[in-house]
Amino acid sequence: MVAVMTPETSHTGSAEKTGESKKPLRRLFVFLDMIKFAHTIFAMPFALTAYALAVAAVTNPGWLRFFLVIAALVAARTMAMAFNRFVDAGLDAENPRTAERAIPAGKLSRTFALVVTIVFAAAFVALTYFMNNLAFALSPVVLVVLLGYSFTKRFTSLTHFGLGLALGLAPLGAHIAVTGAFSGKIAAATAVLGFAVMLWTAGFDIIYSCQDYDFDVAKRLRSIPAKFGIRQALLMSQALHAAMIVALLGVLFLAWPHLRYTFCFGIVGTAVMLIYEHSLVKPYDLSRVNTAFFTMNGCVSVFLFITALVDLFLVK
Repeated sequence: MVAVMTPETSHTGSAEKTGESKKPLRRLFVFLDMIKFAHTIFAMPFALTAYALAVAAVTNPGWLRFFLVIAALVAARTMAMAFNRFVDAGLDAENPRTAERAIPAGKLSRTFALVVTIVFAAAFVALTYFMNNLAFALSPVVLVVLLGYSFTKRFTSLTHFGLGLALGLAPLGAHIAVTGAFSGKIAAATAVLGFAVMLWTAGFDIIYSCQDYDFDVAKRLRSIPAKFGIRQALLMSQALHAAMIVALLGVLFLAWPHLRYTFCFGIVGTAVMLIYEHSLVKPYDLSRVNTAFFTMNGCVSVFLFITALVDLFLVK
């Protein structure tokens, strides 16, 4: 018997095939949303700033090392975010703000998140092996910091500094990837840059966590807003960002003359953006937290990176 395909059946079959073909793409978008891939914009520019500083001031290891560093940064962040989603799946399901995340919503499984964690952890270690001996030797330490952060809010209100430390390691790692060592004035400048990133990250994470104040208090989770209240937490965030500006001035001093007046302009611009960021959030109005958290901090990291590049490679 010859099947006759009517326009209706032909259209249905085509639609089913189209739907099937879009499933992998949908899963990819769900996965990228789970690991908040767009938030790579926070740490990556600072790591690339440290990388560029090491190349300009110490040595140029070539393009292969550059791509290894990029891949290692992506692998480390993917591993850390997947593990965070694995560990926090139960809490995310109970929190109204996070209940629609991939795992609580049933779009991805905890097993999938754990597999992603293992695969990207192995990839990160493997990538450091091809960089140099010091990078490879320190890779387990990095794994402990990045994976350990996910547990911190269960036992310390300083959890924000755990996240800050995780991001602050990125510039240090980039410097080690280039030089294979960590000594001298440029290494010191990079260490201070990492410290600035830690202060900056802790500051904006405090702002972000204000959204979960009621939930954290109810579940006895630890955070600075839960411990001190939203008003005091926002004041602490401001103090941390002011300290970040001081740390950036330290980077300028230590890296001079490789970083000069353009980077100085970058520091001033960063201060202005952080002041604006804090003007967006009030203890009685958290409606613009996402703008303060993502938009302004993304601008800070990219702006500082661009001003550093101008000083390092364009200004003679």
